[in-house]
Amino acid sequence: MPAKKRQKPLYQRGKYALHSRAGRANLEVIWYDDELKRERSASAGTSDLQAGIKALDRIYLNDAGERLCPTCQRPWEGEYSPLVSQAIGDYLILREGSAGHDASRHRLSHVIDYLAATKPETHCAEIDEAWIVKFRAWALARPVVSPKGRVLRDRSLAHVEGSVMQLAAAINAVPGQRAKFTAQQQVNVTQSPKLRVPVETIAAMFNYCLRPEEKSDALIALRIKERQTLLAYLRLAVASWARPETVLAVRSDQWHSAAHVLDLNPVRRQRTNKRLPMVPIAKQMRPWLDELEGNWIQAASVRASWDKLRAHLKLPANREAGPKLIRRSISTIARKRIGEAQWRQGEIMLGHVPFAMSDIYAIIDPANLGLAMAATEEIIDEIEALAPGAYRNVTASAPRLKLVGGDRNG
Repeated sequence: MPAKKRQKPLYQRGKYALHSRAGRANLEVIWYDDELKRERSASAGTSDLQAGIKALDRIYLNDAGERLCPTCQRPWEGEYSPLVSQAIGDYLILREGSAGHDASRHRLSHVIDYLAATKPETHCAEIDEAWIVKFRAWALARPVVSPKGRVLRDRSLAHVEGSVMQLAAAINAVPGQRAKFTAQQQVNVTQSPKLRVPVETIAAMFNYCLRPEEKSDALIALRIKERQTLLAYLRLAVASWARPETVLAVRSDQWHSAAHVLDLNPVRRQRTNKRLPMVPIAKQMRPWLDELEGNWIQAASVRASWDKLRAHLKLPANREAGPKLIRRSISTIARKRIGEAQWRQGEIMLGHVPFAMSDIYAIIDPANLGLAMAATEEIIDEIEALAPGAYRNVTASAPRLKLVGGDRNG
């Protein structure tokens, strides 16, 4: 009997075709293997069409790459180069699971928006310096908005250049293609906010969490409970000098209690150019981490509570006074105390020193960053004096806060 004719594929890319198979829930990717001289197949691992298409694309990219145009079988060059949108889609598929995947997707979304507004069918070979100049101007004219469409701030040069750098990476990931433009180095376009706050203002942030200004004991207790996450963020941000997103991700398995060292790079996260160092932790913070099980902060963000704090303290309503204000302010205060001759210790704390292979084998000795840790402990002592309970254990027995176990945390 003649073989039963296979139905038209649900999706095809090159020699790879997506089919549904009778009696099987999952879709299947089928292709002819030229080396083995036979047909091969692999389950897409899903019955959903869009997920199946993505699975086929992943197999295609891993097995075949983009060496030839799937239509005319010619090498990619000139007008035969792939669409930018296709190159971006393939790049994101191949980067799935990597540490920077979400950031890559966000940066490249701006490029996709620009293509949609200008010429969606743009090919990689068309992207040159002149195209990038127009993209930069377009992106800078678009403010940063909230999910509800509220304008938050102007878009920064560094934000736009991040998209340019990611686009270059996506194009260079296509075999036979090279980006015809150069992205600006971040150090040349980054404009750090100028605002730094003194110890007194940081202490006021702790008091905002510990001593709410309310008329009734019931409301005071409620506000204290509502601000526990913000208080936890303040404690670890001051003690570690870490970026906001890094503080939010800290888990108990990153804390090396015996060495008094916190590895800011989460377990099973690949290290990237955004260095997350191992840092010594001040003595006032150690008891809190010793008791930690699981996540330090049980929330995806502290932005909403931070904005209420910022408004309460009458700090600027733009990126000058975002959660990263703690990192900038603590490092600035500490720099004056450490001194320029020994500021290398501060650079290590901030993650501005390249990661060394030896750091994997030899956990950092807090004594080697003694000046940085001493400056941090001194700052915390000053905060504690102005905001009792900032690091010492406090309980709300009865409506008012009382200090308990004051000697426990130094």
